[in-house]
Amino acid sequence: MADEESELTDELEALRGELERLKQEKEALARELASKEAAIRELEQALVNKDGEMALLRQALAESEQKLAQTSDALAQAVASYKELVVATNPEIPPELVTGDTIEAINQSLENARSLIDRVKQAVEQEASRSKVPVGAPQRASIDLSVLSPREKIQYAIGGKR
Repeated sequence: MADEESELTDELEALRGELERLKQEKEALARELASKEAAIRELEQALVNKDGEMALLRQALAESEQKLAQTSDALAQAVASYKELVVATNPEIPPELVTGDTIEAINQSLENARSLIDRVKQAVEQEASRSKVPVGAPQRASIDLSVLSPREKIQYAIGGKR
């Protein structure tokens, strides 16, 4: 029985050692779990913060897009008004020659139209100067009698038709 008691005591001591080891392991796991839960809470809080930041950024982006649309509309209206002003202040230029969606493009088309009109004016003036007709009745000149036949000379002298 002493052997049996000794065996039981050894077994009891072994079980107590294992129990103590398991308690320590449990405490280590509990600390590790607490640490992991704290990390999860920190990450969740960071996620909430990032979600808030993203919402603010989305709102700022929407506001920026709205401002951009308003600015684009205002620019388009300003360019259209400028185009109308250019057409009104340059009546010699046909409105269909003034084109463009930007002020630079309108200015360039205005210069091109002016250049075209100047070329057309020069061509018309050159054509007019080549076929210049004197104003009023032609000058009266005496008839060259040397080219007339004797009969025509007599007719001319008595005032008859030639």
